Amino acid sequence: MGFGDTAKKIQTLADRAERTYKKISELRDEVDETQETVVDTADRVKGLENEMAEQRAVLDAIAEEVGVDLDRVSTEAHITDAEATAAAASGAADETGADAESPADESGANDGNSA
Repeated sequence: MGFGDTAKKIQTLADRAERTYKKISELRDEVDETQETVVDTADRVKGLENEMAEQRAVLDAIAEEVGVDLDRVSTEAHITDAEATAAAASGAADETGADAESPADESGANDGNSA
């Protein structure tokens, strides 16, 4: 192998190293941007949670003043939502022709003893 072949291989390695360095630099920039986005999102979520707590306090005070039982209203809303979800799931199972048991249940693979 002559010096020409060695120089060519070294140049190929240098080109690969340069492309790898550029790619790593791009990835580092993307990670930095993602981290900034996560921090910004966390700050916004915290602000929204605080605002919701304030709104809840106002609603509680108004409800108490006008005599509304918020626990009863909340319970009714959850029941209605659960019934709608169950009806939608039942309708989806009817459309696909699925039985109440899954194939795993029929084979005994899911006998309730698994975690």
